[in-house]
Amino acid sequence: MKRVVLSALLPAAIVASAGFATTAFAAENDQSFFHSVEGKWVGPGEIVAGKYKGTKFTCNFTGTTPDGKVGMSLDGGCRVGVFTQPMSASVERKGRSYRGSFMGGSQGSGLDIISGNVVDGRKVVFAINRKQLNGVMQARVPDDNSMIVTVSVRVDKQMVPVIGMNLKRVDASDVGAIAKN
Repeated sequence: MKRVVLSALLPAAIVASAGFATTAFAAENDQSFFHSVEGKWVGPGEIVAGKYKGTKFTCNFTGTTPDGKVGMSLDGGCRVGVFTQPMSASVERKGRSYRGSFMGGSQGSGLDIISGNVVDGRKVVFAINRKQLNGVMQARVPDDNSMIVTVSVRVDKQMVPVIGMNLKRVDASDVGAIAKN
């Protein structure tokens, strides 16, 4: 059952790399945010509320941006114990908004991004949806080498955080070498 929760909610948490642009300047700012999440990311996460509260997982992702378009894709997977769930997501600008899908979107086993907004150059907020599940995903990139992602869902009239992740960039750092004796 933990695997079902991850495949339904976690992909939304990972693709926090899109925005809503209203001007040419805003579109450039959004594209700058997308480029900031290109590369390889790894890190722990935890389900912080609900039936599976306390479940810990580890994720590995590669972020890319499409040629000639505003948006991005993340591909990789998350591991819970000995089980690994492949994860993929993509977001693209469509008119004045962004649309995206995770794990095939709501038509598949995932979620749809139905809107988004780059709050500033370091933070993005998305509305996510799957049938009766409505929520918000927020990603913050406080510096060039870390990303904090939170997914919240609407319960009654309140937003309740359910997933938290702390990702670190691994492609910009040196890989350790074995020292000669």
